[in-house]
Amino acid sequence: MAIGSRLRMLTEKIAEDATQLYRLYGTDLHPKWFPVFYILSQGEKKTITALAKEIGHSHPSVSKIIREMSKKGVIVESKDKNDGRRNVVYLSEKGVAINKKIRDQYTDVNNAIEELIAQTRHDLWQAIEEWEFLLDQKSLLRRVQEKQKERESQKVEIIDYSEEYRQVFKDLNEEWISQYFKMEAADLKALDHPQEILNNGGYIFVALYDKEPVGVCAMLKMDDPDYEYELAKMAVSPRAQGKNIGWLLGQAVVNKARLLGAEKLYLESNTILKPAINLYHKLGFQKVVSRASPYERSNIQMELILKGNAYDV
Repeated sequence: MAIGSRLRMLTEKIAEDATQLYRLYGTDLHPKWFPVFYILSQGEKKTITALAKEIGHSHPSVSKIIREMSKKGVIVESKDKNDGRRNVVYLSEKGVAINKKIRDQYTDVNNAIEELIAQTRHDLWQAIEEWEFLLDQKSLLRRVQEKQKERESQKVEIIDYSEEYRQVFKDLNEEWISQYFKMEAADLKALDHPQEILNNGGYIFVALYDKEPVGVCAMLKMDDPDYEYELAKMAVSPRAQGKNIGWLLGQAVVNKARLLGAEKLYLESNTILKPAINLYHKLGFQKVVSRASPYERSNIQMELILKGNAYDV
């Protein structure tokens, strides 16, 4: 808000002077018309769409400016000879006369701006370009969302499963599965008997947020020559989403698998679950050739190579 306020104050200060500058030189133009006027002053007829793209304004905004300039007789609007469905605009005789007259104003304003820049320690143009570039790469909203996740994740604790979390393990998984699919026999086998996962050499992790269980994830021991463990049964409460909990649970499984000396980690999912698929890619998983699955809903299988790749730490 402070940045926006300061920029608005600076804009208003310059805009106020700009209005008086046009009066000083007797130029019959409104400052906000200038970008459109300048483009048309190059002599080429333009469509409103082309003007909007060239000056970086919205189509409705440029349409409004065109109407105002046309009403003042500065421009002419007519049908495009090559395409009667489009209108083109160009400077009228009055506009051409203004263009000749405005040259001295250009020179004096440019010299004043150059003098102003020379008196500053920071180049305003370059600073604005840097901000525009960085915000195009990642918006302020996204940057704040990331910082929010970082802060919220500090309240998250990943612990080993114990019997007190048995119902939480089932309820969280049943909630998301039922929302998108249907519960299957393989689901019930794992969720009704979590102790068997542990007895079979697997692990279950629980995410606590402010000491409350809000997420779970299992690492199943596989009886498979290609894979030793499977990341499975990851679920996060809807009320706790957006706090990096899925990422922290995934990391807990990956780190545990590495600690045990596993070479690969396997998982199954469905491409309709886009946030989950994005998370798995972020963890380093890659799609593999489809395998036989105990789940009807499974339409993608992924693996993470734990040794000898960029994710091996």
